Amino acid sequence: MSNKEDGPTTIEGLVCPVPLTHNRKIVLGHGSGGKMSQDLISRLFLPRFDNPALRAGDDAGVVQTSEFDRLAISTDSHVVWPLFFAGGDIGRLAVCGTVNDVAMMGANPQYLTTGFILEEGVEMSVLERIVASMQAAAAEAGVQIIAGDTKVVQKGKADGVYINTTGVGIISPGISIGGACARPGDSVILSGPIGDHGIAVLCARGELGFNAEVLSDIAPLNHLVAAMIQSGKSSDPQNAIHVLRDPTRGGVATALNEIARQSKVAIVIKENSIPIRPAVAAACELLGLDALYIANEGKLLAIVKPEAVDRVLVTMRNSRYGEESVIIGQVQEAPQGRVLMETAIGSTRVVDVLAGEMLPRIC
Repeated sequence: MSNKEDGPTTIEGLVCPVPLTHNRKIVLGHGSGGKMSQDLISRLFLPRFDNPALRAGDDAGVVQTSEFDRLAISTDSHVVWPLFFAGGDIGRLAVCGTVNDVAMMGANPQYLTTGFILEEGVEMSVLERIVASMQAAAAEAGVQIIAGDTKVVQKGKADGVYINTTGVGIISPGISIGGACARPGDSVILSGPIGDHGIAVLCARGELGFNAEVLSDIAPLNHLVAAMIQSGKSSDPQNAIHVLRDPTRGGVATALNEIARQSKVAIVIKENSIPIRPAVAAACELLGLDALYIANEGKLLAIVKPEAVDRVLVTMRNSRYGEESVIIGQVQEAPQGRVLMETAIGSTRVVDVLAGEMLPRIC
Protein backbone atom coordinates (compact mmCIF):
# COMPACT_ATOMS: atom_id res chain seq x y z
CA MET A 1 0.00 0.00 0.00
CA SER A 2 1.32 3.44 -0.87
CA ASN A 3 0.13 6.83 0.39
CA LYS A 4 1.01 10.24 -0.99
CA GLU A 5 -0.52 13.42 0.32
CA ASP A 6 -1.48 14.68 -3.13
CA GLY A 7 -1.72 11.44 -5.07
CA PRO A 8 -3.88 8.33 -5.26
CA THR A 9 -3.74 5.46 -2.80
CA THR A 10 -3.11 1.99 -4.18
CA ILE A 11 -4.32 -1.10 -2.33
CA GLU A 12 -3.76 -4.52 -3.92
CA GLY A 13 -3.94 -3.08 -7.40
CA LEU A 14 -6.93 -0.79 -6.78
CA VAL A 15 -6.46 2.94 -7.18
CA CYS A 16 -8.44 5.28 -4.94
CA PRO A 17 -8.79 8.86 -6.26
CA VAL A 18 -8.64 10.29 -2.71
CA PRO A 19 -5.84 9.17 -0.36
CA LEU A 20 -6.94 7.46 2.83
CA THR A 21 -4.87 9.84 4.94
CA HIS A 22 -6.51 12.93 3.46
CA ASN A 23 -7.77 15.16 6.28
CA ARG A 24 -11.51 15.03 5.60
CA LYS A 25 -14.57 14.17 7.65
CA ILE A 26 -18.00 12.77 6.89
CA VAL A 27 -20.72 15.43 6.72
CA LEU A 28 -24.49 15.18 6.35
CA GLY A 29 -24.20 15.71 2.60
CA HIS A 30 -22.53 12.32 2.25
CA GLY A 31 -25.89 10.75 3.10
CA SER A 32 -27.97 12.84 0.70
CA GLY A 33 -28.10 10.36 -2.16
CA GLY A 34 -26.77 13.15 -4.40
CA LYS A 35 -23.37 14.21 -5.66
CA MET A 36 -21.56 13.88 -2.34
CA SER A 37 -22.95 10.38 -1.78
CA GLN A 38 -21.95 9.34 -5.30
CA ASP A 39 -18.51 10.82 -4.78
CA LEU A 40 -18.03 8.89 -1.54
CA ILE A 41 -19.07 5.65 -3.22
CA SER A 42 -16.93 6.10 -6.31
CA ARG A 43 -13.84 7.29 -4.44
CA LEU A 44 -13.88 5.08 -1.36
CA PHE A 45 -16.23 2.10 -1.46
CA LEU A 46 -16.31 1.03 -5.10
CA PRO A 47 -12.52 0.74 -5.58
CA ARG A 48 -12.30 -1.65 -2.61
CA PHE A 49 -15.49 -3.65 -3.11
CA ASP A 50 -15.51 -3.57 -6.91
CA ASN A 51 -17.40 -6.32 -8.74
CA PRO A 52 -19.83 -6.40 -11.69
CA ALA A 53 -23.01 -6.36 -9.59
CA LEU A 54 -21.87 -3.35 -7.56
CA ARG A 55 -20.37 -1.56 -10.55
CA ALA A 56 -23.74 -1.52 -12.34
CA GLY A 57 -24.91 1.15 -9.89
CA ASP A 58 -28.54 0.04 -9.67
CA ASP A 59 -30.97 -0.06 -6.74
CA ALA A 60 -30.10 -3.72 -6.16
CA GLY A 61 -27.23 -5.98 -7.12
CA VAL A 62 -28.07 -8.77 -9.57
CA VAL A 63 -26.26 -12.09 -9.27
CA GLN A 64 -26.56 -15.31 -11.28
CA THR A 65 -27.04 -18.29 -8.97
CA SER A 66 -27.51 -20.97 -11.61
CA GLU A 67 -27.89 -21.29 -15.35
CA PHE A 68 -31.42 -19.89 -15.16
CA ASP A 69 -31.87 -18.20 -11.78
CA ARG A 70 -30.92 -14.62 -10.98
CA LEU A 71 -31.32 -12.88 -7.65
CA ALA A 72 -31.68 -9.17 -6.91
CA ILE A 73 -30.29 -8.27 -3.49
CA SER A 74 -30.44 -4.89 -1.77
CA THR A 75 -29.74 -3.51 1.69
CA ASP A 76 -30.75 -0.21 3.27
CA SER A 77 -30.44 1.49 6.64
CA HIS A 78 -33.19 3.76 7.95
CA VAL A 79 -32.54 6.66 10.33
CA VAL A 80 -35.61 8.83 9.69
CA TRP A 81 -36.56 11.29 12.42
CA PRO A 82 -39.13 11.48 13.92
CA LEU A 83 -39.97 7.80 14.04
CA PHE A 84 -43.66 8.43 13.29
CA PHE A 85 -45.16 10.90 10.82
CA ALA A 86 -48.34 11.36 8.80
CA GLY A 87 -48.74 8.42 6.45
CA GLY A 88 -45.99 6.23 7.85
CA ASP A 89 -43.22 5.41 10.30
CA ILE A 90 -39.71 4.02 10.32
CA GLY A 91 -41.00 0.42 10.33
CA ARG A 92 -43.14 0.73 7.20
CA LEU A 93 -40.34 2.70 5.58
CA ALA A 94 -37.78 -0.03 6.30
CA VAL A 95 -39.86 -2.76 4.69
CA CYS A 96 -41.18 -0.81 1.71
CA GLY A 97 -37.87 0.86 0.93
CA THR A 98 -36.04 -2.43 0.52
CA VAL A 99 -38.93 -4.19 -1.24
CA ASN A 100 -38.98 -1.36 -3.77
CA ASP A 101 -35.23 -1.44 -4.40
CA VAL A 102 -35.46 -5.14 -5.23
CA ALA A 103 -38.57 -4.63 -7.38
CA MET A 104 -36.86 -1.91 -9.44
CA MET A 105 -34.74 -4.64 -11.03
CA GLY A 106 -37.90 -6.40 -12.22
CA ALA A 107 -37.52 -8.96 -9.44
CA ASN A 108 -40.22 -10.51 -7.30
CA PRO A 109 -39.22 -9.74 -3.67
CA GLN A 110 -39.38 -12.83 -1.49
CA TYR A 111 -37.45 -12.43 1.75
CA LEU A 112 -36.16 -9.72 4.08
CA THR A 113 -33.75 -9.69 6.97
CA THR A 114 -33.75 -6.88 9.51
CA GLY A 115 -31.41 -5.44 12.10
CA PHE A 116 -32.38 -3.08 14.93
CA ILE A 117 -30.08 -0.63 16.71
CA LEU A 118 -31.98 0.47 19.80
CA GLU A 119 -31.12 3.24 22.20
CA GLU A 120 -31.30 2.46 25.88
CA GLY A 121 -34.47 3.97 27.33
CA VAL A 122 -36.73 3.64 24.30
CA GLU A 123 -40.27 2.82 25.40
CA MET A 124 -41.26 -0.77 24.65
CA SER A 125 -44.59 0.51 23.31
CA VAL A 126 -42.70 2.47 20.63
CA LEU A 127 -40.84 -0.63 19.49
CA GLU A 128 -44.02 -2.70 19.52
CA ARG A 129 -45.74 -0.14 17.30
CA ILE A 130 -42.82 -0.15 14.85
CA VAL A 131 -42.68 -3.95 14.66
CA ALA A 132 -46.44 -4.16 14.09
CA SER A 133 -46.09 -1.68 11.23
CA MET A 134 -43.31 -3.77 9.69
CA GLN A 135 -45.47 -6.87 9.97
CA ALA A 136 -48.36 -5.16 8.17
CA ALA A 137 -46.11 -3.77 5.42
CA ALA A 138 -44.48 -7.17 4.84
CA ALA A 139 -47.90 -8.79 4.58
CA GLU A 140 -49.02 -6.18 2.05
CA ALA A 141 -45.89 -6.72 -0.02
CA GLY A 142 -46.12 -10.50 0.28
CA VAL A 143 -42.63 -10.97 1.71
CA GLN A 144 -41.33 -12.83 4.76
CA ILE A 145 -38.89 -11.50 7.34
CA ILE A 146 -36.73 -14.56 7.85
CA ALA A 147 -33.78 -13.37 9.99
CA GLY A 148 -32.77 -10.47 12.17
CA ASP A 149 -30.48 -8.96 14.75
CA THR A 150 -30.85 -6.59 17.70
CA LYS A 151 -28.23 -4.37 19.31
CA VAL A 152 -28.70 -1.89 22.17
CA VAL A 153 -26.45 1.14 22.70
CA GLN A 154 -26.19 3.45 25.70
CA LYS A 155 -28.60 6.31 26.14
CA GLY A 156 -27.46 9.28 24.06
CA LYS A 157 -25.47 7.12 21.62
CA ALA A 158 -28.28 6.79 19.08
CA ASP A 159 -31.61 8.47 18.42
CA GLY A 160 -34.24 5.98 19.48
CA VAL A 161 -34.34 3.34 16.74
CA TYR A 162 -32.32 2.68 13.58
CA ILE A 163 -33.34 -0.19 11.28
CA ASN A 164 -31.45 -2.02 8.55
CA THR A 165 -33.24 -4.26 6.07
CA THR A 166 -31.87 -6.52 3.35
CA GLY A 167 -34.10 -7.92 0.63
CA VAL A 168 -33.83 -10.81 -1.82
CA GLY A 169 -35.95 -11.26 -4.94
CA ILE A 170 -36.05 -13.59 -7.93
CA ILE A 171 -35.79 -12.24 -11.47
CA SER A 172 -37.78 -14.24 -14.02
CA PRO A 173 -36.00 -15.41 -17.19
CA GLY A 174 -36.07 -12.90 -20.04
CA ILE A 175 -36.36 -9.80 -17.84
CA SER A 176 -33.53 -7.31 -18.24
CA ILE A 177 -34.19 -4.04 -16.44
CA GLY A 178 -31.47 -1.67 -15.28
CA GLY A 179 -30.21 1.86 -15.27
CA ALA A 180 -28.03 1.29 -18.32
CA CYS A 181 -30.92 0.14 -20.54
CA ALA A 182 -32.61 3.44 -21.50
CA ARG A 183 -32.68 4.10 -25.25
CA PRO A 184 -33.39 7.21 -27.38
CA GLY A 185 -37.10 7.43 -28.13
CA ASP A 186 -38.18 5.85 -24.84
CA SER A 187 -40.82 7.61 -22.77
CA VAL A 188 -40.37 8.54 -19.10
CA ILE A 189 -43.33 7.76 -16.83
CA LEU A 190 -43.73 8.99 -13.24
CA SER A 191 -46.21 7.10 -11.05
CA GLY A 192 -47.64 10.12 -9.23
CA PRO A 193 -47.07 13.43 -7.40
CA ILE A 194 -43.60 14.03 -5.96
CA GLY A 195 -42.32 15.36 -2.66
CA ASP A 196 -45.02 13.96 -0.36
CA HIS A 197 -42.69 11.94 1.88
CA GLY A 198 -40.14 14.66 2.50
CA ILE A 199 -42.72 17.31 3.30
CA ALA A 200 -44.69 14.93 5.56
CA VAL A 201 -41.55 14.28 7.62
CA LEU A 202 -40.80 18.01 7.83
CA CYS A 203 -44.34 18.61 9.06
CA ALA A 204 -43.85 16.01 11.80
CA ARG A 205 -40.69 17.84 12.89
CA GLY A 206 -42.55 21.12 13.15
CA GLU A 207 -40.07 22.76 10.76
CA LEU A 208 -42.57 24.28 8.31
CA GLY A 209 -44.06 27.01 10.47
CA PHE A 210 -47.51 26.00 9.27
CA ASN A 211 -49.59 22.83 9.24
CA ALA A 212 -49.60 21.23 5.77
CA GLU A 213 -51.98 18.34 5.21
CA VAL A 214 -49.52 16.02 3.48
CA LEU A 215 -49.24 12.26 3.94
CA SER A 216 -46.07 10.33 3.23
CA ASP A 217 -46.39 8.17 0.12
CA ILE A 218 -44.60 5.14 1.62
CA ALA A 219 -45.86 2.04 -0.22
CA PRO A 220 -44.63 -1.33 -1.50
CA LEU A 221 -44.48 -1.07 -5.30
CA ASN A 222 -43.69 -4.68 -6.18
CA HIS A 223 -47.25 -5.58 -7.19
CA LEU A 224 -47.43 -2.50 -9.41
CA VAL A 225 -44.11 -3.44 -11.02
CA ALA A 226 -45.28 -7.01 -11.65
CA ALA A 227 -48.42 -5.74 -13.39
CA MET A 228 -46.37 -3.30 -15.47
CA ILE A 229 -43.99 -6.02 -16.62
CA GLN A 230 -46.90 -8.26 -17.57
CA SER A 231 -48.63 -5.50 -19.54
CA GLY A 232 -45.37 -4.67 -21.28
CA LYS A 233 -45.01 -8.27 -22.38
CA SER A 234 -48.49 -8.13 -23.89
CA SER A 235 -47.44 -5.38 -26.30
CA ASP A 236 -43.76 -6.25 -26.64
CA PRO A 237 -42.43 -9.53 -25.20
CA GLN A 238 -38.82 -8.30 -25.41
CA ASN A 239 -38.36 -6.08 -22.37
CA ALA A 240 -40.76 -3.24 -23.08
CA ILE A 241 -39.74 -1.70 -19.75
CA HIS A 242 -36.10 -0.70 -19.93
CA VAL A 243 -35.53 1.06 -16.58
CA LEU A 244 -37.29 1.27 -13.22
CA ARG A 245 -36.09 3.51 -10.41
CA ASP A 246 -37.65 4.70 -7.14
CA PRO A 247 -36.62 8.34 -6.61
CA THR A 248 -35.88 8.32 -2.88
CA ARG A 249 -32.91 10.35 -1.54
CA GLY A 250 -32.07 13.08 -4.03
CA GLY A 251 -35.53 12.87 -5.58
CA VAL A 252 -36.59 12.62 -9.20
CA ALA A 253 -33.81 14.91 -10.41
CA THR A 254 -31.00 12.78 -9.00
CA ALA A 255 -32.60 9.49 -10.11
CA LEU A 256 -32.94 10.72 -13.69
CA ASN A 257 -29.35 11.93 -13.70
CA GLU A 258 -28.18 8.51 -12.55
CA ILE A 259 -30.08 6.86 -15.40
CA ALA A 260 -28.83 9.35 -18.00
CA ARG A 261 -25.26 8.75 -16.90
CA GLN A 262 -25.60 4.95 -16.77
CA SER A 263 -27.27 4.74 -20.19
CA LYS A 264 -25.18 7.50 -21.83
CA VAL A 265 -28.29 9.31 -23.03
CA ALA A 266 -30.08 12.60 -22.44
CA ILE A 267 -33.41 12.79 -20.65
CA VAL A 268 -35.71 15.72 -21.35
CA ILE A 269 -38.64 16.34 -19.00
CA LYS A 270 -41.45 18.89 -19.12
CA GLU A 271 -42.02 21.05 -16.07
CA ASN A 272 -45.77 21.30 -16.68
CA SER A 273 -46.09 17.51 -16.75
CA ILE A 274 -44.61 16.86 -13.30
CA PRO A 275 -47.39 16.43 -10.71
CA ILE A 276 -46.94 18.19 -7.34
CA ARG A 277 -49.68 18.50 -4.74
CA PRO A 278 -50.62 22.11 -3.87
CA ALA A 279 -49.61 21.68 -0.21
CA VAL A 280 -46.20 20.32 -1.22
CA ALA A 281 -45.71 23.14 -3.73
CA ALA A 282 -46.61 25.71 -1.05
CA ALA A 283 -44.19 24.19 1.45
CA CYS A 284 -41.40 24.15 -1.13
CA GLU A 285 -42.02 27.78 -2.01
CA LEU A 286 -41.99 28.78 1.66
CA LEU A 287 -38.74 26.93 2.40
CA GLY A 288 -36.99 27.60 -0.89
CA LEU A 289 -36.92 23.91 -1.82
CA ASP A 290 -37.21 22.26 -5.23
CA ALA A 291 -39.63 19.34 -5.22
CA LEU A 292 -37.54 17.59 -7.88
CA TYR A 293 -34.91 16.91 -5.19
CA ILE A 294 -37.21 15.85 -2.33
CA ALA A 295 -37.32 12.17 -1.33
CA ASN A 296 -40.26 9.98 -2.31
CA GLU A 297 -40.96 6.54 -0.83
CA GLY A 298 -43.89 5.31 -2.89
CA LYS A 299 -43.23 6.53 -6.42
CA LEU A 300 -41.34 5.09 -9.35
CA LEU A 301 -39.88 6.24 -12.64
CA ALA A 302 -40.30 3.93 -15.62
CA ILE A 303 -38.51 4.27 -18.94
CA VAL A 304 -40.52 2.39 -21.52
CA LYS A 305 -40.35 1.57 -25.23
CA PRO A 306 -42.63 3.84 -27.32
CA GLU A 307 -44.80 1.00 -28.60
CA ALA A 308 -45.57 -0.20 -25.07
CA VAL A 309 -46.16 3.13 -23.33
CA ASP A 310 -49.94 3.33 -23.68
CA ARG A 311 -50.53 -0.18 -22.35
CA VAL A 312 -48.12 0.23 -19.46
CA LEU A 313 -49.62 3.60 -18.53
CA VAL A 314 -53.15 2.21 -18.48
CA THR A 315 -52.00 -0.66 -16.27
CA MET A 316 -50.33 1.75 -13.86
CA ARG A 317 -53.42 3.96 -13.63
CA ASN A 318 -55.51 0.91 -12.78
CA SER A 319 -53.23 0.13 -9.82
CA ARG A 320 -53.64 1.41 -6.26
CA TYR A 321 -50.20 3.02 -6.24
CA GLY A 322 -50.15 4.22 -9.83
CA GLU A 323 -53.50 5.96 -10.27
CA GLU A 324 -51.89 9.35 -10.96
CA SER A 325 -49.22 8.13 -13.37
CA VAL A 326 -48.18 10.51 -16.16
CA ILE A 327 -45.63 10.76 -18.95
CA ILE A 328 -43.15 13.46 -18.00
CA GLY A 329 -40.55 13.28 -20.75
CA GLN A 330 -38.49 11.39 -23.28
CA VAL A 331 -35.06 9.92 -23.75
CA GLN A 332 -32.84 11.52 -26.39
CA GLU A 333 -29.44 10.70 -27.81
CA ALA A 334 -27.65 13.87 -26.68
CA PRO A 335 -26.27 15.57 -24.69
CA GLN A 336 -25.15 12.32 -23.12
CA GLY A 337 -25.44 12.00 -19.36
CA ARG A 338 -27.55 15.13 -18.91
CA VAL A 339 -31.10 15.86 -17.77
CA LEU A 340 -32.85 18.89 -19.26
CA MET A 341 -36.20 20.42 -18.39
CA GLU A 342 -38.49 22.37 -20.68
CA THR A 343 -39.81 25.05 -18.31
CA ALA A 344 -43.29 26.53 -18.07
CA ILE A 345 -42.07 29.75 -19.72
CA GLY A 346 -40.65 27.95 -22.76
CA SER A 347 -36.95 27.88 -21.88
CA THR A 348 -34.75 24.86 -21.25
CA ARG A 349 -32.56 24.41 -18.18
CA VAL A 350 -30.18 21.78 -16.91
CA VAL A 351 -31.42 19.65 -14.02
CA ASP A 352 -28.32 18.59 -12.11
CA VAL A 353 -27.67 16.09 -9.33
CA LEU A 354 -28.36 17.23 -5.77
CA ALA A 355 -25.13 18.83 -4.59
CA GLY A 356 -25.39 18.59 -0.79
CA GLU A 357 -27.87 17.58 1.90
CA MET A 358 -31.21 19.32 1.55
CA LEU A 359 -33.28 17.36 4.10
CA PRO A 360 -31.25 15.20 6.52
CA ARG A 361 -32.72 12.15 8.28
CA ILE A 362 -35.59 11.93 5.77
CA CYS A 363 -35.41 8.14 5.27
